[in-house]
Amino acid sequence: STSALRSLFLFQNTGSTVKLLFSSADCFLSAYHGHLTSLIDISPYKFRNLEGQKEWVHVAPVPDTYRGLYREDHEDPVTAYANEVKNIIEQAHKKGRKIAAFFAESLPSVGGQIIPPEGYFQKVAEHVHKAGGVFVADEIQVGFGRVGKHFWAFQLQGEEFIPDIVTMGKPIGNGHPLACVATTKEIAEAFAATGVEYFNTFGGNPVSCAIGLAVLDVIEKEQLQVHATEVGNFLMKLLTEQKIKHPIIGDVRGSGLFIGVDLIKDQAKRTPATEEAEYLITRLKEEYILLSTDGPGRNVLKFKPPMCFTMEDAKFVVDTIDKLLTALVPAAVFSLQTAAAVASYGA
Repeated sequence: STSALRSLFLFQNTGSTVKLLFSSADCFLSAYHGHLTSLIDISPYKFRNLEGQKEWVHVAPVPDTYRGLYREDHEDPVTAYANEVKNIIEQAHKKGRKIAAFFAESLPSVGGQIIPPEGYFQKVAEHVHKAGGVFVADEIQVGFGRVGKHFWAFQLQGEEFIPDIVTMGKPIGNGHPLACVATTKEIAEAFAATGVEYFNTFGGNPVSCAIGLAVLDVIEKEQLQVHATEVGNFLMKLLTEQKIKHPIIGDVRGSGLFIGVDLIKDQAKRTPATEEAEYLITRLKEEYILLSTDGPGRNVLKFKPPMCFTMEDAKFVVDTIDKLLTALVPAAVFSLQTAAAVASYGA
């Protein structure tokens, strides 16, 4: 996946109006695009713990309608979030910079399993194209039928939306290290016109290509995209029922087999239940269920199972979560009572 994103820098340098070194790149808050230096530079999830944000990188708010700047009660969150990108571009221009690219996971994962409101990418792309930049969709986690309704997650924005560059990885090889960059004919020709030959020691490996083709065959023959829709809908239904039962679940969102469960401490402020989420994934591990957390508050349970995940698997996972959440409430009350007793004793 890192190789795919690193390769696109070569295309982006020549396919847009300006060189990367003299331009700017936009990305989402909490975004993660890879571990090479060039990719850490556009990954706030990583660079905020290192040297910080480079002057040529601009960070846009995640289009999160649950706990973001513009929520589900906003009259037009799509335009409001897109205008944030427009404002960033205008500020970059005032500093004498141009825009090279806007980078976005089609469904931000590290950001908290976010589902951008439909139409957002189109409006952002308009602003980016007007500024001379390109729109890069990172499909490395969510591509190849995982979202169920479509083969690519960016298609959730509408069939008419087509990114300028798409990066692919992870599922394309089903565990085998394989990645791909797809772009428009215009950008590819602009790169070719430079006379700079693209070369990669691992590029075009026949074994890797055979594996990639085999994966595509399995996705088609076993109808895994349809399977992701059916099992994903079932899993969403079960998790939504748990949301009604357990107030700690603030939101259940997703598409196909890419789902996030947002755990909160209170319904009004939607304060991230970070400790509870960590406790839950630890206990789930003891039950032989592996989940992780995402989001800035590390409070969103991340469901991204193998696409062969069954309805029986889904029921087992949710039943176990129900059992643990039911036990979590009295445990939390006991913890608070113990803390109060200790504080009283100390006084």
